[in-house]
Amino acid sequence: MEAIYLDHASAMPIHPKVWEFAEPFLRKGFGNPSSTHSVGSEAKKVVEEARGKIADFINAEEAQCIVFTSGATEANNLAIKGAAVRNMAQGKEIGASAIEHMSVLNPMKELQKSGFQLNRIPVDATGIVSAERLSEMVSQETTVTSVMYANNEIGTVEPIGEISEIVHQRGLYFHVDATAAAGRIPIDVQKDGIDLLTLSSNDLYGPQGAGALYIKKGIKLQTVLPGGGQERGLRSGTENIFAIAGMGQAARIAKDEMEQETNRLKTIRNKLIEEIQKIDQAYLTGHPAQRLPHHVSFRFSGIEGESIVLNMDMGYNIQVSTGSACSSKTLEPSHVLLALGLKHEEVHGSMVITLGRSNTMKQIPLITKAVKETIERLRILSPLYKGDQS
Repeated sequence: MEAIYLDHASAMPIHPKVWEFAEPFLRKGFGNPSSTHSVGSEAKKVVEEARGKIADFINAEEAQCIVFTSGATEANNLAIKGAAVRNMAQGKEIGASAIEHMSVLNPMKELQKSGFQLNRIPVDATGIVSAERLSEMVSQETTVTSVMYANNEIGTVEPIGEISEIVHQRGLYFHVDATAAAGRIPIDVQKDGIDLLTLSSNDLYGPQGAGALYIKKGIKLQTVLPGGGQERGLRSGTENIFAIAGMGQAARIAKDEMEQETNRLKTIRNKLIEEIQKIDQAYLTGHPAQRLPHHVSFRFSGIEGESIVLNMDMGYNIQVSTGSACSSKTLEPSHVLLALGLKHEEVHGSMVITLGRSNTMKQIPLITKAVKETIERLRILSPLYKGDQS
């Protein structure tokens, strides 16, 4: 059976046009952008062109607001640690929504060990940040507050503009992890009032090994990777020319194709949700309408998510996820689903489908049949499942 890949939130293939653009830099783009000779100058030109494309993609004030990193995790660390440490004189409070990615929560936990107070902002049952609790938790002592643009596990899109207003009325800087949202919904850092924004190359159909942090003009951060002074001294180390060039081109293509691709994927998404909801005790997670256009997430009572993934893969050659690929190794209950108010026994049977360019309406019957048969098979084997419950 031909594979149907439905895990674009964890890894995406390089867009053919991105590969065509960036591949030459694997062969001849070996120059060091810090070198002053012509080969180095050519490499520097490639980096700066990519910087400009990404700035345009998110409507940054200028290209120099973009700092390249090795990926979203490093960008999140730079934003959070950099803002908190550089601005300790204002206060030692930091805040994050309860459903942030671990690359946001773990750096904040590290800061806790250094004397910072971490405030976890609760969300409602659909994953929307509580504006009331946010207002209570952010103060003049809060140096950085982090709320993701959209959640990679449940697909919920946050009201970023509203959140930004609250943060800036009470605290200092507002950081947004846009890894899951970029390329799927329009992002305008100036309109949305964002101070720091994280992007990932591979989540734009670009090469792995590159990411970027937008830093609003005038904001100062403490470096977390000192060295030779590259990237404004905030991220030292010789730049990955191939990955950076590819990321820039991926951002340009995403901007051009976003509207059409979003509408196409939304149609597939809606049909999948409609069909999967027909399964007994299948519950949609995340916001039913305010969600990413390519995102389908469910939980099924009485079974384990890991078993769903293995059965779909081995039995049908369909690749899905059971949450964040970065945290699945622990086999711990999803902190995102727990934050929605679900019980421990309710969060284990999760399945996440994230659509991409290779997916079509013709695949829907194959996908829904595979999901239905997988759930039925696993429930027959499960001592935890009880049918005909309300």
